[in-house]
Amino acid sequence: MTSPAVDTLHRVFGYSSFRGQQAEIVDQIVAGGDALVLMPTGGGKSLCYQIPALLREGVGVVVSPLIALMQDQVDALQQADVSAAFLNSSQDFRSLVDTERRLLNGELDLIYVAPERLLSDRFISLLEQLVARRQVALFAIDEAHCVSQWGHDFRPEYIQLSQLHERFPTVPRIALTATADQQTRQEIITRLRLEDARLFVDSFDRPNIRYTIVERDNPRKQLLTFLGAHHGEAGIVYCLSRRKVDETAAWLSAQGITALPYHAGLTATDRQRHQHRFLREDGLVMVATIAFGMGIDKPDVRFVAHLDLPRSVEAYYQETGRAGRDGDPAEAWMTYGLNDVVIHRQMIEDSSAPIEQKRVERQKLESMLAYCESASCRRVVLLNHLGEQAEPCGNCDVCLDPPLVWDGTVAAQKVLSAALRTGQRFGAGHLIDILRGKSTDKVRQFGHDRLPTFAVGAEMDDMAWRSVFRQLLAAGVLEADATAYGALKLTDSARPILKGEISLKLRRRLDRPKGKEARGKVPSRSASSAPTDNSPLLARLRSWRSEKARAQGVPAYVILHDRTLHEIASLLPDSPPALLGVPGIGLAKARRYGDELLALVAERD
Repeated sequence: MTSPAVDTLHRVFGYSSFRGQQAEIVDQIVAGGDALVLMPTGGGKSLCYQIPALLREGVGVVVSPLIALMQDQVDALQQADVSAAFLNSSQDFRSLVDTERRLLNGELDLIYVAPERLLSDRFISLLEQLVARRQVALFAIDEAHCVSQWGHDFRPEYIQLSQLHERFPTVPRIALTATADQQTRQEIITRLRLEDARLFVDSFDRPNIRYTIVERDNPRKQLLTFLGAHHGEAGIVYCLSRRKVDETAAWLSAQGITALPYHAGLTATDRQRHQHRFLREDGLVMVATIAFGMGIDKPDVRFVAHLDLPRSVEAYYQETGRAGRDGDPAEAWMTYGLNDVVIHRQMIEDSSAPIEQKRVERQKLESMLAYCESASCRRVVLLNHLGEQAEPCGNCDVCLDPPLVWDGTVAAQKVLSAALRTGQRFGAGHLIDILRGKSTDKVRQFGHDRLPTFAVGAEMDDMAWRSVFRQLLAAGVLEADATAYGALKLTDSARPILKGEISLKLRRRLDRPKGKEARGKVPSRSASSAPTDNSPLLARLRSWRSEKARAQGVPAYVILHDRTLHEIASLLPDSPPALLGVPGIGLAKARRYGDELLALVAERD
């Protein structure tokens, strides 16, 4: 006999069994305990609070900072005949009052609330009435890392969510996030008063994502080459500045790629319209700052590209995690250069953040650069940073195109000597000119063409020297002084290298002939007999889904996920019971769409 939780999972959501630690998490909340859940994007976090909300008495209250996405989350639940609603600033007064009425009357299984709405006197009063009647099943705090003051997704309202425990100690809480290093994890526990909560940490590995990092040369050309392998696929391109977002989106559009900009400088209406299109249209590329992306539920994002260096490994993991939520092959691609470090350092130093926060942000930036310059498997370095051990994946750029490692001690000594002899007042470009023996106006102006280090590195080109500089920064041998326009200064780690007391190994990529790169995709986790994307039945199913989505005004994946369409085309169900055996089809969807789906399967190709 199946448990109530598994029965609900199958009956409502169409899945026959839980994944990973989902069952333990559900049991913890159903029994009235608290939980902190660290689970990767696409790992099934939502089910960890949706099923307990259905099994416990009362309504599940979900705190989410993502107002623009609440509608899609509620739409998806309603497709499964779950009574769900949301409360946020996008509603008119009549809709707000009607939702509150349904809440008080016990008509809702789940309600999504923005943190500022939840903390209002009006909503707290509603909660007091419901808790007094034992009609609140749980509090779910999604995107819990927003509580971290040192994170780029910080929301001040999240710190006040500790009030939930103080006011309503009998209601179980579950806090969830897709990324949190040890420091952020502790901050979540402390600020949300989760000291007694059970901690669940799932593997952060996303094996379906291929990680590739390239040195910046001609970034637009490099991006266009990368996008050539993703024609007609949905993806996100991240840029550091609003101006670069606008320019890149316009340029991609001129190249025939459907691209839209997204950043905080756009009006709320434009941001909402662009996000709406991205979620509902196929093959659209969103060019964005980090203002876009947290909690994006679109499962078929096939790539995430970075044209600039993210500010931390955690940010990179979270942003790249928006690709391949459906478990099918996806790519995380990035191009970066030395100037990225200088810009980030200047932004850190120019900020009004406390000294300790600036120190932490500098460390995070150095870790990000070290990740880029590492000669080890990308996945191993990434997961190690998140506190998880891993084996080389065989599916990142380092594994597929291993870099050469060479003795860079002498090259490093030349760099350090050039920086010292010029007073540690210049950036990489000027120092490289000196090392290569370029007698530029600036070099002559300062008399640097007469230094002993002038032309001592003429045997290496600009790109090779820039790689050396980046690796010295990544290793903490040099640091960029943002207060002096990116001037490079020696750290204490430079002394033993200059004295020849230690040697330094640096990475150098192998020059492979074109066409040698392994560009095969990771095998999908769907059935081995799954049809190809161009099968007639799959085309019919997708066309049918698009019509349903347009008619109902919802994203296509709210009707059925791509994975479910693939399973239908593979399993070829020929009866209602067989259709209920397809992952992703519960009773509600079988009742609503079953006859049409079976008719589509029955059509002869």
